Amino acid sequence: MEKIVFEKNDIRTYVKNVIAEKIDKLKKFIEFTLDASRDIKKTPKYDSMREEMQEEIYQMQKQLGALNDLQRNMSRVLNNTTERVQIGSLVITNKARFYISVSLGEFFFEGDRFYAISPESPMAKKMMGMKSGDAFTLNNIHQEIVEVL
Repeated sequence: MEKIVFEKNDIRTYVKNVIAEKIDKLKKFIEFTLDASRDIKKTPKYDSMREEMQEEIYQMQKQLGALNDLQRNMSRVLNNTTERVQIGSLVITNKARFYISVSLGEFFFEGDRFYAISPESPMAKKMMGMKSGDAFTLNNIHQEIVEVL
């Protein structure tokens, strides 16, 4: 079986771009919703609609704050290669590929499935400090670390 080579810097850049795109899209949607709420007639008949739109804008602003936190946290992620799992590591197990960075979840990069997970997640905490060849079990799923980049 041919060994697949992953370029961690490309994956890091991809994750940063995904976050930036989500922020940009959400900002545009907030602006669109704000513009639409301004266009609603100022009569009691439309008060409930305006209130719903304001609530929607509030929820989107909370999401935007969370995305900005992800972006800030991503800037702290190290990009150097190590033998042991730490923040910034790309961990290849016999079951999945984990990028220990921010809690972005599943993503596909060049046709391969990855999981961007927070260092605070149970999976990352279980793997921290481990190296290639180490094994662990989480939620009754046994995994072996094949490679740490």
